[in-house]
Amino acid sequence: MTNSISKHEDPLILNNSALSKEPEVESTPKSDSNLESSLSDSNLTESEGEAELQPKEETPSNRLLTQCRQGATIALEGIKKIPGTVKDALSGPKPIYRQAKFWLGLGVVSVGGGAIALSIAWNALDKSLPDETEDVLTFVRPDTLTIKAADGTIVQQIGPATHDTLKIWEIPDKLKQAFISSEDQRFQEHNGLDYQGIFRATGSNLLAGDLVEGASTLTQQLARIVYFDQQRNFGRKIKEMRMAQKIEEDLTKDQILERYLNLVYLGSGAYGVADAAWIYFSKPVKDLTLPEMAMLAALPPAPTVYSPLVNEKVAKERRDVVLKRMVDMKYITAAEANVAIATPLNIKQSNPKRLDRQAYYFTEYIQQELPKYVSKDLLAKKGLTIETTLNLDWQKAAEAAVTKTLKNRGSGQGFKQAALVAVDPRSGQIKAMVGGKDFYNQQFNRVTQAQRQPGSTFKPFVYSTGIAGGFSPYRGYEDAPFIVDGYEPKNYSETFRGWTNIKDALTSSVNIVAVKALIDIGWDPVIDVAKKMGIESELKPTYSLALGASEVNLLELTSAYGTLANKGVHVKSHGIRRILDQQGKVIYEDKSVGERAIDEDTSAIMTWMLRSVVTDGTGGNAQLSDRAVAGKTGTSDEARDLWFVGYIPQLVTGVWLGNDDNKPTWGASSTAAYTWNQFMVKAVENMKVEKFPDRPSQLEGRKPTIELKKLKPKRTISKPLPQADSSSDNDNDDNSRRSYRRSSRRSNDDSSGRTYQRRSRQSDDDSSERTYRRTSRRSYQRTSGDSGDSGSQQRSLRRARRSSRNTSSNSDETPRESRRSQSSRRRVYNESQSQQATEQPTRRARRRVRTENSDSSNSSSRRSGSVRRRSQSSGGSGSSSGSAPRLQQRLQSAPAAPPPAPPASRKS
Repeated sequence: MTNSISKHEDPLILNNSALSKEPEVESTPKSDSNLESSLSDSNLTESEGEAELQPKEETPSNRLLTQCRQGATIALEGIKKIPGTVKDALSGPKPIYRQAKFWLGLGVVSVGGGAIALSIAWNALDKSLPDETEDVLTFVRPDTLTIKAADGTIVQQIGPATHDTLKIWEIPDKLKQAFISSEDQRFQEHNGLDYQGIFRATGSNLLAGDLVEGASTLTQQLARIVYFDQQRNFGRKIKEMRMAQKIEEDLTKDQILERYLNLVYLGSGAYGVADAAWIYFSKPVKDLTLPEMAMLAALPPAPTVYSPLVNEKVAKERRDVVLKRMVDMKYITAAEANVAIATPLNIKQSNPKRLDRQAYYFTEYIQQELPKYVSKDLLAKKGLTIETTLNLDWQKAAEAAVTKTLKNRGSGQGFKQAALVAVDPRSGQIKAMVGGKDFYNQQFNRVTQAQRQPGSTFKPFVYSTGIAGGFSPYRGYEDAPFIVDGYEPKNYSETFRGWTNIKDALTSSVNIVAVKALIDIGWDPVIDVAKKMGIESELKPTYSLALGASEVNLLELTSAYGTLANKGVHVKSHGIRRILDQQGKVIYEDKSVGERAIDEDTSAIMTWMLRSVVTDGTGGNAQLSDRAVAGKTGTSDEARDLWFVGYIPQLVTGVWLGNDDNKPTWGASSTAAYTWNQFMVKAVENMKVEKFPDRPSQLEGRKPTIELKKLKPKRTISKPLPQADSSSDNDNDDNSRRSYRRSSRRSNDDSSGRTYQRRSRQSDDDSSERTYRRTSRRSYQRTSGDSGDSGSQQRSLRRARRSSRNTSSNSDETPRESRRSQSSRRRVYNESQSQQATEQPTRRARRRVRTENSDSSNSSSRRSGSVRRRSQSSGGSGSSSGSAPRLQQRLQSAPAAPPPAPPASRKS
């Protein structure tokens, strides 16, 4: 039978008619073969009909109708295939859904399916939680930053951090019992979840029609603090419950209680019971009374509402509730509770300790360094703990030394700022840092941010390069007026020493010798060695480089000196040892390794030379009583910067004094050495005495370890050496200057400062007037000793002195000035009797000079009288022609050959 569809008939009508006729077809039984034949015929007919129904362009509505018809047909045919037994069970006299076994099976299937679903959900929940609970023991809140000193002391905290962390045995038992009574009475029995508490809280909340009681255990609260936020939703609560169970599985009850009491927020910026005890009662937890402990335990449910600083009445009521619960738990007696309830709150408020700060400049420096070690994401999240290299005791000593110098010397010597930094040369760890006198008024760090000319403190880099290049410390140069390519270096003392080896030139800080040595060494080798030793600032290749013309900061200069203290190995200075993230995991750990900058022999020779600066030169104020010190002073143009950098084998320290506006001072680098000494005396109190490495026995003919690149100046001018610089004229100049300084700065208590002050001197630190006189005498002795005919030279010197006095007598000098000069000389002589024992050679030299200069007269008055008479006789015509030849003779240099090098085995 075929059912064809006319092109003009509606398929929907046909479908409806077909469905209406379906029962008739179903009522007529057919055999299986007939049924299959019928179905195949039907399908064939349908497909043919569909082919006939297909329009040239099928519309979406026609396609939908066709699919519905086909689906309905397939469904009907499927029903026809259902076995009769099933049809009878569903439509027979007793349907299956009315049988007990049906419901029993359905229940089993439902429970099993539910269990499977719950298991899947539980596994998914576990996977969403941390696998381990170790974070609980090291957790730090986000948005916090904690900076610790080397001994673990907190020096600065930023954000909601716990300042004082206690161990469980440091927390009083009554305080622990108060929190258990208030927050989790079954703490010792449950495994993280208190089911009794859950049912009790549920009933109470239903009866009240509001949330009046919570069921969170202490463990749940700890899990919420460490792992979750404070949002209230069902999903967070489920996770919190499961995490509490995991914490109970891994940690002991004491560990859980300890961490909770250290982390719980108790209002008014208090995180943990130790901070709360300080904020509310200004005392440590061990001194809390029972009512005070109960007050703290009353705060966790609503710290702001129950805070005694907000509402004392509500706070007291809540405290009394805690005391009654402690009675119920049998932690205290009713009598104890009554006494405590009758006690007033007795609040004594203090600021949170986390707001306190130590080592201001150092902690600010640490924060500026963090981006070098931590990613931006971690910095934004924070929660970091920074373990630094700071020695807190040394930091306090450094601050005291700087404060003392500014108070006692600053106003008298014209400087308003000071800076100090101390570094362990073997590890590069910064142990102390003072960047100025007042951090709150000005955060500018003069240790790391101020770029200043180092003056003569740069000379050791020049000489280190020369020694590494094969120079002997006894290599000599003539200290005399000198011009190179238009640049004329000048000595601070404005005197000249004649032929001088580089060791003595370093000791007495002679500028001209340093420049001449630089010419033989070359700019590039000096710059390269200085960079390897730790100088990071730009160094310009100029002749003034030898005198510290290129600016550096105090930290890099001090770190570079540490290379000499560390036997030629440089370790970059740093202040951070470790950085821990919010979970206590180490995300950075310092593993600094030193790099060799110069050979060990060069370092030992330079240390030996720098020791003489402290024992015999400009750094005398830095001497320590129990150990050797090596170091160098430095002064920039017009004493704008006063430096001293010195070291012992275990510690290198640098000091800078000056003004932020770069105004000149009338101070001396000896004051910087004094400040260095004030700090180091405290720093070495409990430090083992270590000796510097021995100086190599071979000083001459050493094999170079670096290549020198001698400069080729376009033009050099060497002027004659003035002979009278070592005469008594220097005494007169020195004495008059000394008299002026003593009268203008009598209030200054620095006895050495009286002798050191000098203004408008170029690029050096020969600040000690005692050293100035000593070097002048030694120069005189060396010049006279080097000559074969000492008697004739003494006579020529005396003639030159007489000539100079004769010339000066033609000026407007008055008898008063002459008497003042004589008085000044007597005062200098008297003061010299109180000098230190190290100045014995100076006094002897002065006596010899006085003896040699008194051959024509036994008194200064007779000598000055004869000078005046000669001056009148020679100048009677009003002409100066008589004195001209003598003046010309004064400007001529006496012949002097370089002294022979001392034996290689010589040490001094």
